[in-house]
Amino acid sequence: MSEFILVLSNIWVYLSLVMEVGILAVLIYYGLYFLRGTRAANVLAGIIIALLLLTLATDFLKLEVITELLNGLWMIFPLAIIVIFQPEIRRAFAHLGSSRPFARRMKQEETINEVVKSVEYLSVNKRGALIVFQRQIGMRALISSGIKINAEVSHQLIQTIFHPNTPLHDGAIAIDDNEIIAAHIIFPLTQSVSLSDSLGTRHRAAIGVTEETDAVAVVVSEETGGISIAYRGNLVRNITTEKLSQFLRSLLIPSQNDTIRNIFEDMSDDDEMSGFSGGTER
Repeated sequence: MSEFILVLSNIWVYLSLVMEVGILAVLIYYGLYFLRGTRAANVLAGIIIALLLLTLATDFLKLEVITELLNGLWMIFPLAIIVIFQPEIRRAFAHLGSSRPFARRMKQEETINEVVKSVEYLSVNKRGALIVFQRQIGMRALISSGIKINAEVSHQLIQTIFHPNTPLHDGAIAIDDNEIIAAHIIFPLTQSVSLSDSLGTRHRAAIGVTEETDAVAVVVSEETGGISIAYRGNLVRNITTEKLSQFLRSLLIPSQNDTIRNIFEDMSDDDEMSGFSGGTER
């Protein structure tokens, strides 16, 4: 029995060592992750390098007084990090708090509201637009043709991007994780031969990107101001902003994913599908 307890004790020693190393590795990784690309990262690297070089030099030269001082600095180094990098640490905790499911859902709701508000304005003023929401399947290769934006979604920004005669108004914008990641994107057009000749470039690009990915695309016609939405290669046309908001919530908010198919079928019954015929829309 005593041997068994001794074995368990030895196993626990090794497990606790692995756990400690793992915890430290995670803390260091996320600390560097939140400092990446900031001035604080350069400052931190400079402090650590300077202290290491001084410590090695004083040990080599046997400078006992300076060595003792440096040992003291290493003791207060964690506290100094907290004081020096207080803004970055606060930002990290704020990011951690905002990553909770409730906060994420609130952010998604806000993004959808901003997009719907911008689409309503663009529709009334007959300004063509193509807005694509990235979901699980990444679109890095597809959006490489665009101009990076990396800005928080707002209806003012979307309306400005699609203002006529501005450099970015042609093409599409891509939204991912509540940010407009790029604009002036040229998506590949669908190659389907069963579509109506009335569909213009924007609508065909919306169908094309949803054929290749699980993205959701919203189109505003420049000719009629009509609002359309594309998903999984299907296009539902001439929907209201209320239905647009309902459909986007069903797709982009995880807790409502179970209603996606029903909502899309309801839209298909009430609204015009991709086989619409008439004048060509852009």
